[in-house]
Amino acid sequence: MILDYVVVLITIACLCVFSQPCASSQCPIDLNYVLTISWDSSSCRNNIGNTTSDHTSNCCQTLTSLYGVGIAQHLKKTALFRLPDLQTSLSCLSDFQSRLSYLNLPENLTTLCFRPQQFVNTSNICADIQTKQDWLTVLGQSMSLDTACRPDLSDLTACDACVLAGFRVQSRLLAVDGNDSHSKGCFYYTILYAAGVVNELGPESVGALSCIFGLPLSLQTSAGEWALVIGSVSAGCTVVVMTCLLGFWLSWDGGKREQTVSEGFPSLESGFEDDGLLNWRPKADSLRFKFQDLETATDKFSEKNLIGKGQFGAVYKGKLPDGTVVAVKKVMDSEFQGDAEFCSEIEIISTLKHRNLVPLRGFCVSDGGNYREGESHKYLVYEYMPNGNLDDHLFPQRKDRYKTGTRPMTWPQRKNIILDVANALAYLHYGVKPPIYHRDIKPTNILLDSYMRARVGDFGLAKQGNEGESHLTTRIAGTHGYLAPEYALYGQLTEKSDVYSFGIVVLEIMCGRKALDLSSSTFLITDWAWSLMKAGRLEQVLDPSLLGCEDSVVDRRYPRMIMERFLLVGILCAHLMVALRPTMLDALRMLEGDIEVPTIPDRPLYGMT
Repeated sequence: MILDYVVVLITIACLCVFSQPCASSQCPIDLNYVLTISWDSSSCRNNIGNTTSDHTSNCCQTLTSLYGVGIAQHLKKTALFRLPDLQTSLSCLSDFQSRLSYLNLPENLTTLCFRPQQFVNTSNICADIQTKQDWLTVLGQSMSLDTACRPDLSDLTACDACVLAGFRVQSRLLAVDGNDSHSKGCFYYTILYAAGVVNELGPESVGALSCIFGLPLSLQTSAGEWALVIGSVSAGCTVVVMTCLLGFWLSWDGGKREQTVSEGFPSLESGFEDDGLLNWRPKADSLRFKFQDLETATDKFSEKNLIGKGQFGAVYKGKLPDGTVVAVKKVMDSEFQGDAEFCSEIEIISTLKHRNLVPLRGFCVSDGGNYREGESHKYLVYEYMPNGNLDDHLFPQRKDRYKTGTRPMTWPQRKNIILDVANALAYLHYGVKPPIYHRDIKPTNILLDSYMRARVGDFGLAKQGNEGESHLTTRIAGTHGYLAPEYALYGQLTEKSDVYSFGIVVLEIMCGRKALDLSSSTFLITDWAWSLMKAGRLEQVLDPSLLGCEDSVVDRRYPRMIMERFLLVGILCAHLMVALRPTMLDALRMLEGDIEVPTIPDRPLYGMT
């Protein structure tokens, strides 16, 4: 690579001498922001040089985000999404390296991480777009992106809205382009447009750096409350918000499998040779724990540390040597055929970064102890969620470990949890290629952090599928009451299977009733809720704790119309007919009031047959 770079430099030098002045190759980007932004350069300071090393991968990931800020500036100034020619690209990379060298970073970083050709203008990226005017011609100005990505994106709610807008714009661009292989390029342009054109504070603002580019920032300038996603494998970055768009900006080939993921948006597919983005994923070995460390952390998996048990394993609370509290899951049952497949899956799982997923810290495969010959035990290590799971709070009277008199969940808490779970599933369905189907959405798999915000767990043992296609399986994973009928009966798995389970959870949250109530003649919650809603008896459907106060102040805080909308979305998502269920993105839009909930067709009642 270094030799090729030198040859290109010599060629450009000859062209400058014998054919035209070199002034045209001056870099049009002001790269001094590299010296003024307080970005975390620690990943680029040590053990850099081997292009396959984790240190180099981490560094290149950071530098690509950093360089993207300049490309967005260039778009804002010139209306061009890329640089005009190879000479200009070489000049900009040279200037970029000079700033890095000023910070006492290695002299060969741009050579290791970039190819000059990758940033040169071409129409073969997305929908023949090369300029801002091309973008407007294709999409027009009336877009959700123009509204959602405009304000300060350091606010988590604003960043969430920008994420969802990115979904929609990428889909529209691909529909116009007609070539799915341009998925990466379309989101590359979405990132640049959001930061360089739309955001009112500009690409160097804290919100753009954290939400759009995912640049790791130094602690003195990045607030700890930016907890949107876990955006880096290094411990120093785990409390800093990383990007909802990072997967699209990065295209470093760091693994054998052709899958990349993003922080909340559809991922860019690997193998996009002419793009200047880096697809990077950490190797599974970097996340491996020793079995002895997990034994120590959990006091030899003591019963006193047992905090949960489910279909796929038992979960123990543990404390690592550095004081970090974790949840260690001993995998009892899985579909992995061997250790290699398990590690391969972990490599993918480790890159699923979204603020509404329980972050995976690592794993362990152990063949020691008292296991049978040839048998190994597998462990997953997650961040510990201090407020337990949703089931603990929805039905506290069933939990011995919770104090008597636990206050019911408030309406704002319930609303936030429903939206959090919807965002997590939308990410798994549309933010990863191929999509991931959870298969076991239920309250015990929805964990609550210290702020009572929802984190979906157990997504690591979910099923990958082909986008837009169903998957047939002879082994059904899930829990009765939450399983979609077509999946439970025929093994037909699609994204709509998760939508059904989500609808059941929404109804449980809104009604305060279990999915299955065998004491009732209408034992299935969907049948019970639908029959009452059809009769106009909303008050009988809602959890009584949501109807405790009737004064005008409370009525404004607990708007009945919004509650009714959430109930209708839950019923629609859990409809027996697959075709009538919305996608997770549409369900999310209905919940947020962006689109109306359609008229719900009647349904046969399971509990009455």
